[in-house]
Amino acid sequence: MFSAPRSSTCTLRGRRVASALFATIALSSALAGCARPGANVLIPTETVAPGAKLVTVYVATTRVRQADSMIVYNSDRASNLNYAEFTIAIPPRHKAGEIEWPSGVPDPESNFLTVRQNLLTAQEFESKVSARSNRKAAVFVHGYNVSFQEAVFRLAQLTSDGDIDGVPILFSWPSEGTLTGYIADKDSATYSRDALAHLLTLLARDRKNGDVAVLGHSMGAWLTAESLRQLRMTGRNATINRLAVVLAAPDIDVDVFRTQMKVIGPLTPPMTVLVSRDDKALAFSSRITGTRKKLGSIDVDDPRVQESARAAKVRVIDISSLNAPDGLNHDGFVTLGTLYSRLGPSERRGNDAGQAGAFVFNTFGTVLSTPFSLVGGALAGQ
Repeated sequence: MFSAPRSSTCTLRGRRVASALFATIALSSALAGCARPGANVLIPTETVAPGAKLVTVYVATTRVRQADSMIVYNSDRASNLNYAEFTIAIPPRHKAGEIEWPSGVPDPESNFLTVRQNLLTAQEFESKVSARSNRKAAVFVHGYNVSFQEAVFRLAQLTSDGDIDGVPILFSWPSEGTLTGYIADKDSATYSRDALAHLLTLLARDRKNGDVAVLGHSMGAWLTAESLRQLRMTGRNATINRLAVVLAAPDIDVDVFRTQMKVIGPLTPPMTVLVSRDDKALAFSSRITGTRKKLGSIDVDDPRVQESARAAKVRVIDISSLNAPDGLNHDGFVTLGTLYSRLGPSERRGNDAGQAGAFVFNTFGTVLSTPFSLVGGALAGQ
């Protein structure tokens, strides 16, 4: 399933290192000029612009909390899950698909702002999300090279732009938040498998209305697949049966994905995989890990891929035609969510999320859904 061509076994280690170094330089150049937001963006403000949209994000994280006055989590690994909630103001001048980070003095009219933040105990977290169990839940698992504050604001943006009427929950694992931290990030994602499985078990047990949508991006998609495997191996089938899963730009070796799916098995609705053939970030990942093909950049025109997708009951959608906001064609799922919110109800219902196979994104909307809603309208109330 999803077989990829093998690279030469004679590939020299030095050549791999040089290739990875070149990729790092190229990726750094692509990101030049994009200032990374500091933890200060999580400091609550009392000023909210008229017309701003407020989004409350619940957080479960395996990061360690910094010992200061703000609720900020670093890249160290916590021994237990930590919980918090953040209310983010989406500015009235917001452009869909973007996160307008404050630079200098924040402008409530133009910038994303933190309005409130609270630490939660495990019991408080469960009580809050359970109290809203009549609304469907969406879990976002971020990828490699992502800081805590970037993950919080991204989920707030996805929730707002996708017009999601649900409970947004961030699962944040201890990414180093640096380009050079790929190997450390993979270890931290591995460290977090059981914690994500625990969160999904909790949410699936407490929901009263529909499935729990899970969106794993990049390395977060690998973590999501590993946690699903863990759930299946420990007999938590009732949890898996409540989940609707999307893997966006999955940073997963195609051979590894094949072995994962042998254990996980078909899902209902089918697992959705969003891919892009020109994903530069996954090309960088492939160079680091030895040039193997990544699931997120497979060619859906390949008959082997099409047959494998149908046999595995997986829905693969090529979204290469979308303009990703990151410039690396790695965040196309963000654009997809924005486009979906502009469709009318009849257009939304016209998308068949239950069909397995390999598809190409159609700009006219015949295959078009927000990542959370690709799983049968899990959060759109359809």
